[in-house]
Amino acid sequence: MDKFVVTSLREGAGKTSLIIGIAKVLNRKIGYLKPLGERFVYRKKRLCDYDAVSIANIFGLEESPDELSIGFHHAKLTYMLDEITTREKLHELTVSFGNGKELFFVECGKDLSYGVSVHLDALTLARDLQAQLIVVVSGDEDAILDDVIFFKKHIQVADVRCKGIIINKVANVTDFCETRLPKIQRQGIDVLGVIPYCRELSFYSVGHLADCLFAKIIVGEAHLNRTVRSIFIGPMSVDVARMNPLFKEEGRVVVTTGDRRHLIDAALESNAAAVVLTNDIQPPIDLVSKAGEKGIPLLLVSADTCEIVKLIEEIETLPTKDDLGKIALIERMVRTHVNLQALIQP
Repeated sequence: MDKFVVTSLREGAGKTSLIIGIAKVLNRKIGYLKPLGERFVYRKKRLCDYDAVSIANIFGLEESPDELSIGFHHAKLTYMLDEITTREKLHELTVSFGNGKELFFVECGKDLSYGVSVHLDALTLARDLQAQLIVVVSGDEDAILDDVIFFKKHIQVADVRCKGIIINKVANVTDFCETRLPKIQRQGIDVLGVIPYCRELSFYSVGHLADCLFAKIIVGEAHLNRTVRSIFIGPMSVDVARMNPLFKEEGRVVVTTGDRRHLIDAALESNAAAVVLTNDIQPPIDLVSKAGEKGIPLLLVSADTCEIVKLIEEIETLPTKDDLGKIALIERMVRTHVNLQALIQP
């Protein structure tokens, strides 16, 4: 069984999507573990990691998503497990979940150091499991160059089998390969692939938005598969909103309070993908009925608009098992831009 620990130097690099793409292209039976959960969602009243939920559902893993993480909170893990018992638990889960599998992916937290205080950072995991380390790097071109050189100069990987780096979400691959890649290669690091940025992969479903915001679905539960392409924040009057081109964009979600009757009505009339209602203010019953008739989800949240906007900005997008088009796109991009032979060779 080939074991890979997948990490990144910055948050939002695209680790989970790459795991999906690699597993799909190689078409082998996989096992998966996200030792330190960080992106919380609730499934059947159990706390799960969202990345683990996505992988478990897409690949039909036998394990429940909540079983794929050792824990979620540093303080609780520090109290429950020491270094030795953490290592024992890690090996126990790897043996159990890896039984009969050809590939085993261990996904780390948001960056290289995440989890070091509870012995679940990327380098510790790679050492303890004798797994190969894959580092995913993304950002603007200068940030990518800085991260790679910093990794080479300052991160001690002498006792870790570092398979190489995958550079993800590159705005202009041709320019990057001509101007930045040669300097990276001179560092002596194996570059396994350079993947272009794809805007379509940044879209997500209304259902995913509801999960991330812990929203109550007032109406429209049957239409949570609608695609979110943009967010429109609505503190202004309805006349001003209608003059804004963003208000007319396909796939937009309107964020406002439940007492902004005319703005909510305008959002419904213009077929918004969904309406997020902040401050826990319920809209009038006639608007609820109208949203139901039009199949537009109304999502109720207790936080104020500013807080919800911050949460939305932090959302990372992953496909569900039903997002066949997005999964196929991820698979195609990995097949085209990643050297899979170099990845799986001994």
